[in-house]
Amino acid sequence: MKRFSKVLVAMLIAALLVPSMAMAADINVVFVPKLTGNAFFESANDGAQKYAAEQGFTVTYDGNPEASVANQVAVIQNAINSGADAICVSSVDATGLDDIMKEAMAAGLAVTTWDSDVSGDARSLMVSQGTPEVLGQMLVDMLAESLTERGKDVKADAIKYVWHYSQATVADQNSWQVAGEAYIRETYPNWVNVAPENYYSEQNAEKAITVGESILTAHADIDGIICNDSTALPGQAQAAVNLGKTKADVSITGFAPPNSMKQFARDNVLARWGLWDSGMQGAIGCYLAFYLASGNEVKVGDMINIPNIGEVEVLPNTVLDANAYTADNSGVVIMPERAVFTLENMDNYNF
Repeated sequence: MKRFSKVLVAMLIAALLVPSMAMAADINVVFVPKLTGNAFFESANDGAQKYAAEQGFTVTYDGNPEASVANQVAVIQNAINSGADAICVSSVDATGLDDIMKEAMAAGLAVTTWDSDVSGDARSLMVSQGTPEVLGQMLVDMLAESLTERGKDVKADAIKYVWHYSQATVADQNSWQVAGEAYIRETYPNWVNVAPENYYSEQNAEKAITVGESILTAHADIDGIICNDSTALPGQAQAAVNLGKTKADVSITGFAPPNSMKQFARDNVLARWGLWDSGMQGAIGCYLAFYLASGNEVKVGDMINIPNIGEVEVLPNTVLDANAYTADNSGVVIMPERAVFTLENMDNYNF
């Protein structure tokens, strides 16, 4: 009788678990990059797909090779029309997607962002790679280290530098540039930004090369170039190659996946660059979308367990922008760590 009771209990537990697993498998998160074909976003998708398979939900990667608001609106509209349960979006514009994101929320979709945000009232959670201050300082510090290795006195010399990234309307990259400029004014007051209007290549790989060449041509004595964009950095490095420049001539740094820059490092085009684990960021962003679509509610201050990754805290939106929208049900999760890649350590990373 006891054996029968144990078997019955086991069967009941299994019966309770099966619907739960089936419900998870039925949840589809549409994962939207700024653009497809870019190493950073493809790596994020790889991480999201692997993690979703482990956790039992579905991720559909949907985007366009051209980064534009119109293309992302079309992708999100398709997600709404096709009955998706959630979306996780890296926005090409700080406010340009607000209306369609709010439409998705009104239609019952769980809405999260990652990498690059929209307005706080147009999504529930944002998975950020770091605060503007952390990332802006990281970019400047990488440049300062590279300049020092070239024999520059970064505290005393009038270092000539520029910023080269996608466009001014991209919330994350623009916030890093603003924070980086503030850090330069405080720490390296002798540095000179020779193009305060910045250089933009609109996340277009070919344009990143031509813009990179124009920087090196227009500013023949440039000391440093900061590329806070994963398309601009390899483009700028290729521009240096095209014009016969190496890290002995100009210090180039920024954010990009290690695999996209390793050959440039081997060819002595740059000394260091950085990023974070984009695969983990994609996984966390999609899991939080799945978590919300499963009926869970979150509020600022909550701790959420991300299986096999760890606990994350929901922080107020003001950690990214002091003037951001605030509400209990709208917050930010910060990635736990970032990495600086060099010729010596880059082969320890494969993404």
